[in-house]
Amino acid sequence: MLNILVLYYSKNGSTRLLAEKIALGVEQTGANAIIRTVPGITSNIADKVEAAVPSSGHTYVNKQDIIECNGLAMGSPTHFGNMASPLKYFIDSLTDCWLKGSLQDKPACVFTSSSSMHGGQESTLLSMMLPLFHHGMCILGLPYSVPELHSTVTGCSPYGVSSVQSHGNNSKTALSDDETLMAVEMGKRLATAARKLNEQ
Repeated sequence: MLNILVLYYSKNGSTRLLAEKIALGVEQTGANAIIRTVPGITSNIADKVEAAVPSSGHTYVNKQDIIECNGLAMGSPTHFGNMASPLKYFIDSLTDCWLKGSLQDKPACVFTSSSSMHGGQESTLLSMMLPLFHHGMCILGLPYSVPELHSTVTGCSPYGVSSVQSHGNNSKTALSDDETLMAVEMGKRLATAARKLNEQ
């Protein structure tokens, strides 16, 4: 069974919804989606994070999840055009995984959300790719063979799945139809790539 890790940080819920739709796409291919999150930073001092066990929602990630995964989808809301500090804090703790090549040659994709169309989505997606390149991962984008990418007026780009939360939905954390469909397609693509790489 292929294990695809869907790792995210979410403050208001939209990045979490993208994670769940990507996981749905992963599971539609027959692979196993493992959804994990990271604890929030509760002060300016990085070693003070929220409780070690979440009170609700998805389980916090650990290094074993990283080591055992066959592919990775990583997501964060845009924070000034970059990933949020809680996710960066976890990524910065993976030096031992980098030294061992734990993620080398595994496929990965990135996803994000913002409160406006020009909230820094593409720069956030690109910045999240950088540590994954250093880990030797094979980065996947969202191809234009997904028709909705040509016509969407909400989230998503060839760099990855995204959500814009100012597009008029009644719920603050609702995804548009295009965002939902493309998140599922991204999950399918990631799992399919992982399967092909795993067979070699």
